[in-house]
Amino acid sequence: MNLVRPVAARIDAVIFDFGGVITSSPFEAFTRFERERGLPPDFLRRVNATNPEDNAWARFERSAIDLATFDADFAAECEAFGHHVRGREVIALLGGVVRPRMVEAVRTLRSRVKTGLITNNVSADEVEGFTTPEQRRIMALFDHVIESAKAGVRKPDPRIYTMMTDALGVAPAHAVFLDDLGVNLKPARSLGMHTIKVGDPELALAELEALVGFSLGDGQ
Repeated sequence: MNLVRPVAARIDAVIFDFGGVITSSPFEAFTRFERERGLPPDFLRRVNATNPEDNAWARFERSAIDLATFDADFAAECEAFGHHVRGREVIALLGGVVRPRMVEAVRTLRSRVKTGLITNNVSADEVEGFTTPEQRRIMALFDHVIESAKAGVRKPDPRIYTMMTDALGVAPAHAVFLDDLGVNLKPARSLGMHTIKVGDPELALAELEALVGFSLGDGQ
């Protein structure tokens, strides 16, 4: 298969998502959990996609509710679909495995362009051990980081993208945003950003290389 590469553009900043981009997708863990618990395929995604702006997950990622409330409210949302899952059980699935090639790309990029990280997450004060020391070291590589739990706003709210471009001092048209979810890419694209949907990380990096016009590592 031949990859259709975009023409190199003027890129002043590259902005990453964390889970599903820098680390493996939490949906992989969701699938295992559903299989082990005898839940319907994509059950957790279905719950999270219902009332996505104000369900338990969205409110927890904005730090609008605490862990105890999330645990109970998420369970109630699952019960409405006929199955019992506590919120604490789902939070435990979110760790992910770091993708070294993505980290290598960030290190290469930061010497040439500005770098940013926008992540929908939960408060570390609420969920002990949610963010590992390794993940914090990776987050420190970026010029600017926006965490939904600290900012009080989460993707796909357009404000979070303009908060990032303003902080980096770049025009959206000269920025690239990588995310594994199309719903999070759409508002970035509407603002004028270049967007890359991350499924296969190697294909995403090849697309990013074509946009920025230089190599991001040899993949070894």
